[in-house]
Amino acid sequence: MSNIGYVRTKMLPEQVPPSSAVGPIKWIRENLFSSVLNTILTVLSVFFLYYVLAIVLPWVWNGSWTAGSLKECREVIAAAAGEYASEHGHGAACWSVIRERYLQLIYGFYPAEEYWRPNLTFALMLVALLPILFSNLPRKMLWFSAFYPFVAFWLLWGGSIFTPLGVMIGFVLGYALMLLMGKRFGSIVGTICAIVAPILWWSLAVGPIDTAISGVVADMRAESYPAKLERSVSELAAINDVDGSMRFKLTAKRTLLSAFAQIDPARANVVEAKQSLVSAKAQGATADQIDVAETAVERAVSSLHRFKNEAGRVGLDPVESAKFGGFMLSIIIGVSGIVLSLPLGVLLALGRQTNLFIVKTLCVGFIEFIRGVPLITLLFVASTLLNYFLPPGTTFDIILRVVIMVTLFAAAYMAEVIRGGLAALPTGQYEAADALGLDYWKATRLIIMPQALKISIPGIVSTFIGLFKDTTLVSIIGLLDPIGLTANIRADANWNGIVWELYGFIALMFFIFCFGMSRYSMYLERKLKTGH
Repeated sequence: MSNIGYVRTKMLPEQVPPSSAVGPIKWIRENLFSSVLNTILTVLSVFFLYYVLAIVLPWVWNGSWTAGSLKECREVIAAAAGEYASEHGHGAACWSVIRERYLQLIYGFYPAEEYWRPNLTFALMLVALLPILFSNLPRKMLWFSAFYPFVAFWLLWGGSIFTPLGVMIGFVLGYALMLLMGKRFGSIVGTICAIVAPILWWSLAVGPIDTAISGVVADMRAESYPAKLERSVSELAAINDVDGSMRFKLTAKRTLLSAFAQIDPARANVVEAKQSLVSAKAQGATADQIDVAETAVERAVSSLHRFKNEAGRVGLDPVESAKFGGFMLSIIIGVSGIVLSLPLGVLLALGRQTNLFIVKTLCVGFIEFIRGVPLITLLFVASTLLNYFLPPGTTFDIILRVVIMVTLFAAAYMAEVIRGGLAALPTGQYEAADALGLDYWKATRLIIMPQALKISIPGIVSTFIGLFKDTTLVSIIGLLDPIGLTANIRADANWNGIVWELYGFIALMFFIFCFGMSRYSMYLERKLKTGH
């Protein structure tokens, strides 16, 4: 009999799959050459890319970084490129303008010796964002994230340290009243108190308290500090070659010294104005004359407080908003709008779905009005018309006005994105929350909103990216964002006529920021992809 068997007694070892079935070759066959039409489109695309890159890459790579003007830059490139440059104009980019003006494109006209303040602010911003973006970090870091906005405001604008502390106390007061009044009178009363109390605190208490503290500090400094300040001013003024940083310090010290010198005359003016008012009342003056005397007293007191605030300031040298510009301004407006518009959009989306008629009507009206008005119109309102609705003499920072309008604009679109996420949830999720005995806010916070936000991630990030790119519109109302600074740079005779290099650099920086947000969105979607 034969010993040949027909059943294998050993398993064959695994063999390497053919190269055409795995790896890059498989991807290329399936995605680029899967059919005749796909092959034709691939070949045409390769020729198009080659045509474009053959022009762009030499233009970028052969550019000049050392010239001092556009004319010199073209001469350097022409000398290096020879016949090609003479046939194709200046044939390469003039990156010298970026090398010379990159600080202006980043910081605007912010004082050079104070660059450490925006640098520290944005470094701390990354630290504050880390626990928000990545949940595996310690949750105690969120405390720093909560305090960061007040620190950032003080670092960028300077001024008294008591102003951001007063604003912070207002939020703490509102939260405490919301908890206290909410337990006793209900959530609606608690929410109203949480909104009204901080507004009253900021408008009525922060200013007088800051003025009182500054006055006490000014009186404490009045004996010895002006003499030290005068010696410092004399030493700086004696330096022959005064650069930008020394000039800023010298101006700040002279302003402070002038404030100390004006305190005593201002105090005497207050006494004189009050005596004139008392005399006018004693002599039976007319109502108009008494009004004039009272106005004089108010002006004298206001001047005294202004000089005391300057002399008694405990904090950093103030930097006015007109000096803000460049990518620093775009990041301030963009990040502020992103951070503020998301919670406001959540509230608007919830308000639009509520059964409370007044709340729903207000939310729908706000959303439809904002969505029906172009952003540039709102920026013009923030720039010009808003002052007509404020009390006379009220100063409202232009950047703060722009941040408010940008936030409201983004919040309306954010509300609709989140409402789409809420509408995508099955009714069973709401019924499950009711079955667990959760009230409205707990059900929203623990069950409904996490799922709605997860569904809405692509739309939310798209709104964020659009908001960040829309910050370039502020150049139309006079704020010098990177686009606004290009006109300022090209007004210089040395760089008159340069265009592509400036816009290319700005486009690259915006692409980096927006691409980063897009990649984080994809990471978050993969992380939260739990299925059903």
